[in-house]
Amino acid sequence: MARLFVDLTPLRTNKNFRRLFAGQFVSLLGSNLTLVAVAYQVYHLTQSSLWVGIVGFLQLPPLIVGSLWGGALGDRFDRRTLIIWFSLALGVLSAVLGANARLAHPYFAVLVVTPALAAGLAGVVGPLRTAAIATMVAPDELVAAYSLNQVIINAGAVVGPGVAGLLIAGVGLAPCYFLDGVSFFALVAATWFMDPLPPVRSETPERLWRAVRDGFAYVRANAVVQAVYWVDLNAMVFGLPRALFPAVTEHVYHAGPAVLGLLSAAPGVGALAMALATGWMDRVKRRGRLVILVVLAWGVAMALFGLVPTLWVGLVCLAVAGAMDVISAVLRMTILQTSISDVYRSRISSIQMAVVTGGPRLGDLESGAVASWTSTEFSIVSGGVMCVIGVLALIRWRPHLWRERSADGS
Repeated sequence: MARLFVDLTPLRTNKNFRRLFAGQFVSLLGSNLTLVAVAYQVYHLTQSSLWVGIVGFLQLPPLIVGSLWGGALGDRFDRRTLIIWFSLALGVLSAVLGANARLAHPYFAVLVVTPALAAGLAGVVGPLRTAAIATMVAPDELVAAYSLNQVIINAGAVVGPGVAGLLIAGVGLAPCYFLDGVSFFALVAATWFMDPLPPVRSETPERLWRAVRDGFAYVRANAVVQAVYWVDLNAMVFGLPRALFPAVTEHVYHAGPAVLGLLSAAPGVGALAMALATGWMDRVKRRGRLVILVVLAWGVAMALFGLVPTLWVGLVCLAVAGAMDVISAVLRMTILQTSISDVYRSRISSIQMAVVTGGPRLGDLESGAVASWTSTEFSIVSGGVMCVIGVLALIRWRPHLWRERSADGS
């Protein structure tokens, strides 16, 4: 039974990983408070799923720019120092959102611009943390380390939205934002006590922009890496209708903020359960094939979520989708980190960060736009169907992922 559950070895043996793990967990709890609070506040002010999607989409450009520069910076400077300073800035932006929410008439522009700025800074920090993990642990502990990373990501996705729903219903929006700001200072404190994380330097340091460009050239030369990115983008753009959760809560389930919190937390419940039971994943040989299959299952689950207007069925479908996403995320990250050079590690992680966090923003716009032109239910169902079609098309266009095997696979 021990091999069924997540391997705790990186936590037991590596103090740097323990500290990053603890700080990131607290920070992710806070970030999920803000994620739900922003969506709720935008929908409350506009009564429009399209505006929820637009606000999410406007976070995409700064997120991509921040991710790319973060990766280039992480391959040139100490990652620990960068994480500290950018996390402090994120804490300040959360406090700005909290102050705005306390006003009798909050400024909508602040609600649009501040999350976009925060997305840019988060884009810098994300690849730094991801690349740091790969340098902290031994190669044979990567699956365990990224599985543990999924545990805290999804624990935050369970607890954060649930608490956000209760806070909004009980005391309002501002505490969600202020608690998020405090959580970033917890990440700063944990990172402060880590050892330095210097970059692996090449013999001739590149200009920053050329470093970014070379990272993309590295991706273009690697078909498996391309396929890993595309399969995730397909799932997130078409099969993640989180911008519609406020509308589903109000118009399908006829409920309030507490149910919005449940919907936002449900994928994290399934994901957390699966993340705790990832001990078997290091024995998977055909990793790319399993990624394809679980993304297909994700699309089917999302289509069922839109088809059946019953709360418990919707929660189960979202939880199943979340469980499939963890399998995909752990294996995709392992495929990437075991197939790239150390010199490019932060830059490839930055492109991965742009894909992983940018895909949902595109999905916000896609689902919100389709819902405004048709209906909420049609948007969810059509997105799930398009996710399935997209995966099948990807197998034909980029069969490399379907054929991918672990290094010791037969």
